[in-house]
This record gives sequence, structure tokens and C-alpha cells, in this order.
Amino acid sequence: MKQNQDVIAEGFKGEKAIVLPYAVCNYQADNNITTKLHITHIGYYPNAKKHYRDRPEGCKEYILIYCEKGSGWIKQDDTTHNLKRNDVFIIPRDSAHCYGAKSNDPWSIYWIHFAGTDAALFKHIMGQVIHIDDADSNKHANRIQLFESIYKNLEMGYSPENLEYTSFCFQYFLASIQYQTQFRESNRIQVDNIIQDIIIFMKDNLENNINLEEIAAHFNYSKSHLINLFKQKTSYPPMVYYNQLRMQRACSYLQFTLLKIKEIAFKLQFYDPFHFSKAFTREMKMSPQEYRKKYQK
Repeated sequence: MKQNQDVIAEGFKGEKAIVLPYAVCNYQADNNITTKLHITHIGYYPNAKKHYRDRPEGCKEYILIYCEKGSGWIKQDDTTHNLKRNDVFIIPRDSAHCYGAKSNDPWSIYWIHFAGTDAALFKHIMGQVIHIDDADSNKHANRIQLFESIYKNLEMGYSPENLEYTSFCFQYFLASIQYQTQFRESNRIQVDNIIQDIIIFMKDNLENNINLEEIAAHFNYSKSHLINLFKQKTSYPPMVYYNQLRMQRACSYLQFTLLKIKEIAFKLQFYDPFHFSKAFTREMKMSPQEYRKKYQK
């Protein structure tokens, strides 16, 4: 199949995606825990009509595609594999491939790019279609819930704890595919603590330009106590974490909307577009223009 104007790589209604910053990926490669298995990109494409992606030189990460419903195909090493509901395929790294949705029944897919020294432990489920044959439909829901937990934690920011937690969760996710007989329902752990509440408050106010005083006042803490508590739990000062979340929101606007860069800057309360561009480049190691050109198709 040849890519043309009738096929697209991304840009589907209801899609979501996170591309981890270059510096965060480097950190994961060096961290004693995440170096074993870590995620670099993650997303979900619902009803991905006309979806098509071609990588003649392969990809430096492994790529997992989980077909939730619908159907599609993957061509890897000159072999075409058809995927349908509840099928999983992991494309080995550095392997030429292309894939796409079936025109008459476009797939909805969860997808993850990952790397790590322990990735080869799952070689037995790579390069082939794995059908998730769970008798209990709740197990499918639990596996998707695990994916959502990974996504939401990365969406909350890139603290060492978040990255390490998602690394362990993803290992469990892969194990649930490789060891289906042994897979049992996972219990979703509800984390209810002040740090999570603060992060949620930050996310709810990404376009309101809140400051440290406002956060501290909202939770009835002194600024010094808030800084110490937050840094102890996340390894980041509160406002550094808040600005990371703002850049994550900026990435979403750049990739999934047609807003001008100046408009994005204003929405995120950067009244000087140059300051926004400088802050974005510092966090993502590329300018807003470069990011949009690379990821918006």
C-alpha cells in the first residue's frame, strides 16, 4: 500500500497521545528501574478510518498495537498479519514495517512505543499476532484499565515515581499477554493523598496561571511546607511540576488542534509568545514549530 492524501497517520476524532520529552526518555534509560522497560510514546486511536503508517527503516523502539475493535493489518518482514478485535502485535525494533486500518471495518487501537534492556524477555510474543482469549470479559476491561492507569500517570507528569510506577505497570501489562493462563484480575489501586489532590488542582488550572501562593492557600499549607512535601514525593518543586504539565498541554494543542502558536501561548497564560517558545524548547528540546511539523500530520 502506498501512502497518499487518502490515508493519515494520526488526527482521529477522540484520539489521545503522549510523546515523552527527550530529557525524560534519557532519564528513563539511565534510571536503574526504568532502564529495564520504559515507554516513550503512548496513545489511543478510536475508529481510525484511513489510518496508515509506513516506516521503511523501522523504529528504534518496539511498537505494541492492541486492537480493541474493528480490524487492520501489519506488514513486517514481508509478511502481512491481519488483526481483529482483541488481537495484539508487537513490532520488533529496527524492523521495516507498515500498518493500517481495514477500510470496511477500521480498527480502534491502543498503542505504545517502548524500549529497555528487559524488552527481549517478551520476544516470544513479538512479530506475531497474539489473540487475547480470556473467557472472562472483565479481564479485557482490567487490561485496558491498566493501560489507562499508565496513561493517566504519565499525563500527571514525569516524576521518578510516576515513571517507575508506569515501568512496573507496563511489565505487568506485557506479562498479562505473554502469560495469559496465569493472568488474573488486577485491582485498581486508588491513590488518595494530598499530592494527588495538588496535581489534580494543577491540571484543572493549567490555563489560569496559578502561582505557589494560590496552591498553598487552597490546601491550607505554608509555601515552605508545600514545597518540602511536594518535592519529597515527586522530586520536583511544585511550580516546576506545574510548568511541565503546561508544556504537556501545549503539546496536545500543537498536535491535535489548528490553534496558532500565539493562541496556544495566550491560552496557557504566556502573554509573551517568545517566552512560551523558549519555555517549550527548554522542556521538549525542540521549538513549537518543529514539534507541530513532526507530530501533526
